[in-house]
Amino acid sequence: MIDVGPADAVDVAAQAGFGAVGIWFDSTTWAPSTPRVIAGRLAATGIVALDIEPVIFGRGPDHGEALIDAAVEIGARHVLVASGPADRSEVVERFAALCDRATGSAVTLVLEFLPIFSIGSLDAAVSVVVEAGYANGAVLVDSLHLARSGGTPADLAGVAPQLLPYLQIADAPAVLEDSSPAGLREEALYGRLLPGHGDLPLADLMSAVPDVPLSVEMRSRQLMIDYPDPLERARAVLVAMERSASGPPGRA
Repeated sequence: MIDVGPADAVDVAAQAGFGAVGIWFDSTTWAPSTPRVIAGRLAATGIVALDIEPVIFGRGPDHGEALIDAAVEIGARHVLVASGPADRSEVVERFAALCDRATGSAVTLVLEFLPIFSIGSLDAAVSVVVEAGYANGAVLVDSLHLARSGGTPADLAGVAPQLLPYLQIADAPAVLEDSSPAGLREEALYGRLLPGHGDLPLADLMSAVPDVPLSVEMRSRQLMIDYPDPLERARAVLVAMERSASGPPGRA
């Protein structure tokens, strides 16, 4: 819920019926007291912080250490990172450094691949994590990015289960009309569809990586128009996700 602050997002998620929440870190608004406030909201609602994001490499200072420290303070299970424009060697080095920083805590670093970034495929992400060589390093698969990078759920069969601690779920048309970098970015940031409202093989993806938490990545301009109230929007997302996870695959 990018239109509410991270502490309020905890309340929205809890009131909507979610068991966990993702925390968005904005360095321009994040205050020293923010983790304490979030931790209090998490304790009061009883839900958990599944992850905190984002750390983007290759754009100057990335605030990675700050996110790890915040994750420890609020009890977040994962810190989400992505390569941005950084070259592969830089990604390996920086990912390893952040994994080292998190060693001794319960935090896992997950590397998300995006086709518009330098680490743009499942294989590329797995190779970085394996080369970094830390047990607290893993890969995050987003259903949209998997599809747009040419991957399929069947590709996950060759990935060690410990490298796939959770999934991000969103739907989309099978084919994107504008597959340029600008078109891919626009879809990822503003054009995601509710689970079951598109053509992606979500049921196959969830079957390929069973029994892990599901994070619903629903950045959508249209959804914000249809549901201007964040709580109503969150409830609509949860209903769609539950139907997609429990019912037969197909268009809603």
